[in-house]
Amino acid sequence: MNRIDRLAAIVIQLQSRRVVKAQDIAEKFSISLRTVYRDIHALEEAGVPVAGEAGIGYRLMEGYKLPPVMFTQDEASALLTAAKLMQSMSDENSSKHYTSCCSYCRFACLDIHGF
Repeated sequence: MNRIDRLAAIVIQLQSRRVVKAQDIAEKFSISLRTVYRDIHALEEAGVPVAGEAGIGYRLMEGYKLPPVMFTQDEASALLTAAKLMQSMSDENSSKHYTSCCSYCRFACLDIHGF
């Protein structure tokens, strides 16, 4: 994954959880902690309001959101259901990529439909 894609994915990960630990980011993207710190710094320099507390993790400041992918409720539900099938019926690599894609859907559902 190139850096730009990883930075966007980190923002999405930060949007999907209240607090994200640097170690969790490092493991998810198979990068070092030092790279996580550099990526967070790059996001801050780009204007993304990331707050971090030592020993706790990173979070986005209240109110910051990327525009969600606009799925209808039925479309989003179908994609999330398919994710469960992918986890049980496909190889690990395909399942991982599909699950990553579904993080966009989960965010859209939370933001639009309150799921």
